[in-house]
Parts: sequence; structure tokens; C-alpha cells
Amino acid sequence: MDKGINSAEFLALLDFYEKEKGISREALTEAINEAILAAAKKAVGASRDLRVETDPKSGEIRAFASLLVVDRVQNEQDEISRFDAMKYKEDAKAGDEIEMEVTPTGFGRIAAQYANQNLKQYIRHAEKALIFEEFKDRTGDIVRGTVRRFERSDVIIDLGRYEALLPNRERVPIEEYQPGEQLRCYVKAVEETGRGPEIILSRAAPEFVIKLFTQEVTEIADGTVEIVAVAREPGWRTKLAVHSADSRVDPVGACVGLRGQRVKNIVRELNNEKVDIIHWSPDINTFVVEALKPAEIKHLKINEANKRIQVFVNEDQLSLAIGKRGQNARLAQKLVGWHIDIEPDQVEVVSFDDQVASAVAAMTALPGIDDALAQTLVQSGFHSVADLQQAEMADLAEIPDLAPHAETILAALEVGVPEAAATETESPAEEDTAAEPVATEETDPKAEPNEEATVEEPEPEAESNEEAEPAVETTEADESTDTKTD
Repeated sequence: MDKGINSAEFLALLDFYEKEKGISREALTEAINEAILAAAKKAVGASRDLRVETDPKSGEIRAFASLLVVDRVQNEQDEISRFDAMKYKEDAKAGDEIEMEVTPTGFGRIAAQYANQNLKQYIRHAEKALIFEEFKDRTGDIVRGTVRRFERSDVIIDLGRYEALLPNRERVPIEEYQPGEQLRCYVKAVEETGRGPEIILSRAAPEFVIKLFTQEVTEIADGTVEIVAVAREPGWRTKLAVHSADSRVDPVGACVGLRGQRVKNIVRELNNEKVDIIHWSPDINTFVVEALKPAEIKHLKINEANKRIQVFVNEDQLSLAIGKRGQNARLAQKLVGWHIDIEPDQVEVVSFDDQVASAVAAMTALPGIDDALAQTLVQSGFHSVADLQQAEMADLAEIPDLAPHAETILAALEVGVPEAAATETESPAEEDTAAEPVATEETDPKAEPNEEATVEEPEPEAESNEEAEPAVETTEADESTDTKTD
């Protein structure tokens, strides 16, 4: 090593970096020559036209400098006296240039150290340049790597020939990684930093979910199905709005797959993060109803000027529409792009006394029925004229309080009720029905899409294969259905 660099080791080193790192032999040789030249300038001094030679067989390194012949030397590093120059060239005269060896003692060892340091530094720069060239067009792809180490809260991922960075801001909050663990990540960017190009990976970006669906669902890859919007809270829930221009293709069913296999593969990659897939619609009313699933919407008020939507739901659907810690409402708002306000719908509840009074008033509208008899009829279970019309003489005779008045009641029914009163007789029945807890839901044309949105029972409809998976994942929908049935 005192003489220079071991030739066999030097050539083996060049072969290794050329094959493993992809750095050309010429570039490596040039880097080593620059390092040796820098070592020579430091060892010899700032001589003019300094050059070095490396014997490819022995590895010996020698330094040569071009010195100017002068009568009187003022700079020993650049000049040589005419007397000394005549030792190398007999006819040397002032103004001539003579190249002579200026290799200092132990220069081979010093040059080898410089070459080693410079080679390592050059390789690092060359690798980073190759990273930029290779990955600048791969932004948006999914790559697989191995967790190598941790730098504070950032994760260093080994991609094989290169290392990439998974910053803390791009990690899923509930995920924990172990060294040696295999990960699939989304290439978010290739950034130029003070240390060179850096590959930035992500597992929290919404684009990661989009790319997973693109790889898993062939209809998305070929453009038959389009992902229009996506909203995600990493680790917890993702809402995906899909659409297809082909009416023969069910976009939600295509994403869910047969028996939910496609979406299950994606959920498994996302560590059981819930994924809701809904139909996208250009109609904002329909889109909002879909986005707030599994909650049932009664009606909406839209303020297009301020892009604000006021949503009204039943009391038992309010917590489901808002979601745990407001999650469902936040995701729906991101998905739609409008501000959404969710409020309970105020339903007018008719008291029992008002229902009885209305039923009595309907009975007194019949000729010959006074208030006392009307009270007796209502207390006996006849809440409307329609109920009374279904009774026969034998039915009335069996009721002690009505038996004496059976003929009067039947006579009043034969005469009939005035048209105006007949209209009123229907309202007690409706109000009585409205008193039942199950029938408090109002019918609104805008709420019709909710029937499809809440199809999350175990028996799927003919075209709702896509509902099977969201139903499994959004267990809150099942709880809300049970509450309403009770």
C-alpha cells in the first residue's frame, strides 16, 4: 500500500460498483483520478500542470509536474533553476518547461486514502443521481420495500438498490412497523434536498387507495369505471365515489367484486380500514344522500350560492349521520366538496288527548250521535267512522255500553256522514297511525333514494352486490336499522 493501490482489489472494486450500483467504470475511474490528483496537490503543493499516473499492473502512483526554467527561482513549486534543469535536459534554457517527477515519500499511501474517501463520496452522489433519473417518472406508482431502520419518527424503506423515506406525516397513525417487515407504499414525490434526491413514500395519501383499486379492479384500469372522488381518514375509514358511463356496468359491484373479494384484498392491505363505495351522481341531492350512507335522509335544503347543504334526519338517525366523532359527516363533506349541516327533523307529535278529541269530533259528525255516545264509541275501540262501518249489530250488542244504542248507531251509519265530515273522519285514523312510533317517518320525494342507500340487510337485492361489503364494514347501519324496527 506504500507504493499505491492494489491493482486486483482496484479492478474488483470497479466491477462491484458497476454491477451492483449501476455506476459506469469510466465514471468511477475519473473520480479516482480526481481524488489522486487532489492528494498530489496537497502532498506536492500547488504546482503548475500537475498530473498523476497509476500503473494498472502494479498500482503504483507517481506524480509529475511541469516546471518553468528560470535563472533565479522565486517559487519552488512552479519554477526550477537553469542549473538544475540541465540535469534533466542538457540544452535547457530560461523559459523552457520541463516535466519531472515530484512524487513525495509515502505518496502512494496518501493517494490511496484520498481515492477511497473520494470514491465513497462520488458513489453516494452517483447513486442519488441515479435515484432521480429512475424515480422521477415513477411518481404515483406503488413500490414494495423492507423496513430497514428508523430515524426519529421517520421510517427508512429499503427498495433494493436504493433507500426511500416514509415520513411521519405520511404514516398511518394506527400502524406500527418492525424492522424487516414488508410494506407496499405509494411514491408520492422525488424531492431534491440538501443531501441530494430523496424518494418520499406514503401510506396515508388518498391516492394510495386509488392506486390499489386501479391495480385490483380491471374495470378501473381500462377506464370503464372511474373513481370520481375519494375522502380518507387514514387507518379509520375511506369513502369512494365511483361512476361508469356504461349503463350496463355496475361501478360499485365492479369495485366490490364477487363475494366482496376485490375490496377485501384492499381492506387487508389497509390493515382493516373501513372502505365505503358509493355511486357518484351529478345531482347534488342524490350525491349527498349517497355520501351520508348508511344514514337515512329525510330531506335537504341546498344553498348553491354558498355551497352549503342543510340535511334533516330523524332523531334515531342523527348519530349515524354524524358518525363517531363526526367522522361520517367530515368524510361526506370532503367527498361532496360542499359544507354539510346535519340537523334533527322536528316532527309534530299529536298527544293522546288530542287524538281522542279528534276521534270524538269525527263520531259526532254522524247524525244522531251525541258527545256522550261518541265518547263511549271511542272508549270501546272505534277510533274512526271507518272502524264503525265494519261493525255489525251482533258486534255492538256484545258491548254492554253500546248495546242500548246499537240501532241508533246503525241508523246513523245508514244515513251517512256529510262529505266535509267524511274528509275529517279520515284524519283521526291517520293521526292515530301517526301516534305509533314506527310510523313517524314523513314521506318526501327527496328521501326516495334512501331506500336504496339503506339496503344493508343480509339479503342483497338483485343489483346491490356492492352493498354487501359496506354493510359488513359499517356496523352502525345495522344498529340503526334495529333501533328503528324496535
